Amino acid sequence: MKHVIIGNGIAGVCAAEAIRLLDATADITIIGDETFPPYSRPMISYVLAGSQPHGKLPIRSAHFYEEQKITPLLGRRAGSIDVDSRQVLLADDTRIDFDRLLIAAGADPRPLKAEGLELKNIFYMRTQEHAKQQVAALDGARRAVVLGGGLVGFKAAYGLLKRGLAVTMLITSGYPLSMQVDETAGRMILDELIRHGLTVQVGVTVRGFEGSGSIQAAVTDAGTRLPCDMVIIGKGVLPCRTFIPKGQIEVDLGVVVDEHLQTRVPGIYAAGDVAEMVDIARGCRWVNALWPEAAGQGRVAGLNMAGRPVAYPGSLSRNVMRVFDLDVFTVGIADPREDAGYRVVQTGGAARKYYRRLVLKDDLLVGAVMINRIEQGGVLRSLIENRIPIRLPPEALIAPGFNFGRLLF
Repeated sequence: MKHVIIGNGIAGVCAAEAIRLLDATADITIIGDETFPPYSRPMISYVLAGSQPHGKLPIRSAHFYEEQKITPLLGRRAGSIDVDSRQVLLADDTRIDFDRLLIAAGADPRPLKAEGLELKNIFYMRTQEHAKQQVAALDGARRAVVLGGGLVGFKAAYGLLKRGLAVTMLITSGYPLSMQVDETAGRMILDELIRHGLTVQVGVTVRGFEGSGSIQAAVTDAGTRLPCDMVIIGKGVLPCRTFIPKGQIEVDLGVVVDEHLQTRVPGIYAAGDVAEMVDIARGCRWVNALWPEAAGQGRVAGLNMAGRPVAYPGSLSRNVMRVFDLDVFTVGIADPREDAGYRVVQTGGAARKYYRRLVLKDDLLVGAVMINRIEQGGVLRSLIENRIPIRLPPEALIAPGFNFGRLLF
């Protein structure tokens, strides 16, 4: 059996290992557009901050491909998929035959539309090469602008601040982490960022960049000119899908898969940041571009490719992070539409340096946001994943000291 995996990230690596676990003789080929060995993408922000060296990024040994009997085609990008002939066409016109195919190509940074993007020292923050270039640009840099208030934007801003730069964050929404938290939590996080020395402007976009060869200023939509020596763009990601034949493989935002991670074409699977499947909290298809989701989906896809039917329960957004002196936990739907039948209960706020928000639909918990005292976050996640009915009045759940563990039994 010839297995081909498009993508050398955590989803592709976990899939290859699962296949090899079940089939010692399978022919496995991994296609990856980077030449660096498999590495931890979440750790590149630590490289920028200087808390971890670049050499700590790899997640597998230098002999990984040899030990797993994998043929690596690195520095190569998939150009298209010929579904009928069961071949992957690379950008250089090379054709790779497959019996089973996994699309685990991940995601690319969401492109920014602005003038002057060709100037030096303007970076996206997605790959180890981006991190290497950013660290090299720190020499002599004093001021930086970070675009985006999501997780990538925050991590970039934190890393640059740790390096001693004056950092300005420009956020299009009204508060940071708007895709993960509600407004109350977002305002608490905004105050914390400012308190620790970041300059944050909300409701702002960039229309262009100025400089002679290298970046010298970012220009906002209001015409404000912000002098800077480097820019990091952290405006989110989009699934890599340009090479996928949409008339044959169903594609929405991502590649649509069933509970076995299989597309509507038998023998072709998708996993990781490129895959779209049922979201447990939302009850509809969603793309959750998260490292643990990619790892889990990759393993399940690999098992199915190797002939062992295993169902994936669905994806679920969740994050645990420390924002300076705030511990932040978020899972599921944080800020639902008011007219969608959800019920929200919350307590705390900035004055108490503590916040808890629970989102319920019918008698099920579907989302939560916690700032500080987040020890029970794992229990909340379990309640959502296992769809455990909650019979108590919602107000009782936000009482001080309430033990969510009692709801699991």
